[in-house]
Amino acid sequence: MKPETHFKGWAKPGPVPPGLGDGGVAATETLDAISGHFRLFQLRDGHRFSTDDILTAWYGTSWCPTARTALDLGSGIGTVGMICAWRLPGARFVTVEAQTDSVALARKSARYNGIEDRYEIRTGDFRDAKILRAEETFDLITGSPPYWPLSDGLQSEHPQKVACRFEVRGNIADYCATAAKQLAAGGFFACVFPHEAAQLARVEAAAKNSGLAIVRKRPVIFREGDPPLVALFGMMRAADLPDWFRGQTWTEPDLVIRTRDGKIHPEYSAVKLAIGFPP
Repeated sequence: MKPETHFKGWAKPGPVPPGLGDGGVAATETLDAISGHFRLFQLRDGHRFSTDDILTAWYGTSWCPTARTALDLGSGIGTVGMICAWRLPGARFVTVEAQTDSVALARKSARYNGIEDRYEIRTGDFRDAKILRAEETFDLITGSPPYWPLSDGLQSEHPQKVACRFEVRGNIADYCATAAKQLAAGGFFACVFPHEAAQLARVEAAAKNSGLAIVRKRPVIFREGDPPLVALFGMMRAADLPDWFRGQTWTEPDLVIRTRDGKIHPEYSAVKLAIGFPP
């Protein structure tokens, strides 16, 4: 079957993957567009990819565009990793995810998108010393950590959603500590986390305690006029930076997702185009 080249006037960029055919989608799943012709398997009633995932992948690949090796921590169904793989066609990937349901979906997506030869999916808790070898280093590390302790808020009935939102297996401190250990010289760690004062203090403490410097930060506003709910963080090992540079963070202008009237903001449309998603 000839692939569709356009969607509502937008020309799909990038390679056309081999695909699995319609028979690869179970009744409990959907197969959704993600980057260009790449697609992602998701559970109909489970965790679905979010704006946070899109932004993390865009931010990491934008500020580390020459990465040859990449690691995605707590990779879930593979959203961040798949987008990064689409944007970095020459890079080799390792992803780590503990939930077997999510791993199974990610494997199907990797096969569908034709990237299995450079995209290794490991099952387990990234805090386990056996999952990532000490000598393994990566130019780019990404993570979209859960935000909330188990004691906070109502938990979804679906276990896949719980682990994606609540700190079941590690928190921002664990993500930073692992990134600091696995970064290659001059490597870049990109993550997303809430911008509220107490949460911002958590990510700043996690970076400092792990020997990371937050070199850049971009607050994200979901509707124009509202305060930023999350921020994107770009970190490097402090030891890889000059002494005078380690204590400073460049705070970029806010990224606005939607305008006051609810329309997609022009810059976010451009972000989506950059990751192969219709504007």
